[in-house]
Amino acid sequence: RRPRALSLPHGAVVTTPTNMAGQMSQREADIQMMLAAGCHLGTKNCDFQMERYVHKRRADGIYIINLGKTWDKLMLAARMLVAIENPADVVCQSARPYGQRAVLKFAQYTGAKAIAGRHTPGTYTNQIQEGFHEPRVLVLTDPRTDHQPISETAYVNLPTIAFCDTDSPLKLVDVAIPANNKAKHSIGCLYYILARMVLQMRGTISASNPWDVMVDLFFYRDPEELEDKPAEAEAAAIPGAESAGYDATGGFGAAPGAAAEPWDESMGAPPAMGGFGGAVPVAGQWNDAPAPSGWDAAAAPVDASGFGSGFDVAPGGY
Repeated sequence: RRPRALSLPHGAVVTTPTNMAGQMSQREADIQMMLAAGCHLGTKNCDFQMERYVHKRRADGIYIINLGKTWDKLMLAARMLVAIENPADVVCQSARPYGQRAVLKFAQYTGAKAIAGRHTPGTYTNQIQEGFHEPRVLVLTDPRTDHQPISETAYVNLPTIAFCDTDSPLKLVDVAIPANNKAKHSIGCLYYILARMVLQMRGTISASNPWDVMVDLFFYRDPEELEDKPAEAEAAAIPGAESAGYDATGGFGAAPGAAAEPWDESMGAPPAMGGFGGAVPVAGQWNDAPAPSGWDAAAAPVDASGFGSGFDVAPGGY
C-alpha cells in the first residue's frame, strides 16, 4: 500500500540534502554571531542539570557553553513556536531590564505577546484580574528572576522555554536553551536568532527574501545615553553655537563669523563699540569726548572728595 504522507505544521521546512549546505552556513554564521555577543560565557557555578551543555571550564573558573547545542535548542524552540496556529498565543516575558527591549522586539516581529517588567501574580491562574492571559507557550529570559511565572505554569500545564545560564535552576522548565542570560548583547542576539528562525519556518523570509532587521534593535539601551543624544543633536543643528558669546571685535552677542572691518585714522571716528554710556571719541581724541548722556547734566552728582569714589558729599566733621 502507499505510504502515509508526513503531516507537518504550516510553513515548516524539511531538511533535505539539497539545502543542507545552506543550513550549515547559516548555522556557522549564527554561532559566530553568538560568539561575538558572548553567549558562550557562563558563570563560575554550574547546576548539575546544566553540565551536559558545558564544553569546558577556563582557568579563571568560568564555564564555557557549547554553542552547537545552543543552536540546536534554538531550532527546537522555533519549531515549537511555529506549531502554534495563533502567534498571539505565545507569551515572551522578561523581568530584567536587559531583556525587556528584546522581548518587545521579538513580539513585534513574530506576533507574540510581550510582558516586560514586573510579573503580576495570577497572570496565568487568576481569571478575574484584568491582565489574565491564557497562552499555549511561554518564553522566559531568566528562570531565576522569572520564578513566579514558572511556578504558575505548573498549575495550568503551560510548556515553558527559557534561556538558562550554567547556574540557572531547571525546575519546571521544559526546553532549556543554554546561553549567557546576564549580558545585554547576549540576550538581544538570542532573541534575534530565535525570531529569525521562526520567520524562516513560517516562510515569511527566505534566502531570496532576507530579513532586513539589524540585531542592534534587540539590544538594551541605557536611558542616560538616550537623554544625552538629543542635546548633542541640537548643538550640531545650530552652527557656531559653541563659539557664540563675547567677541572682542563685536561685543557681546555678536553674530558668529562676522569679521571686523579694518580702520585707520584717515577714516575718521571709529565705529561705536557696544559699551556702557555710549561715549565715543571725537576725531580720534578721547579727551574731547562729549559728556555722557542719559540724564540732566545739572543733576549729575558732584564728586568733591577728590578720591573718585563716587560719594555725593565730601566726608567731614570727624
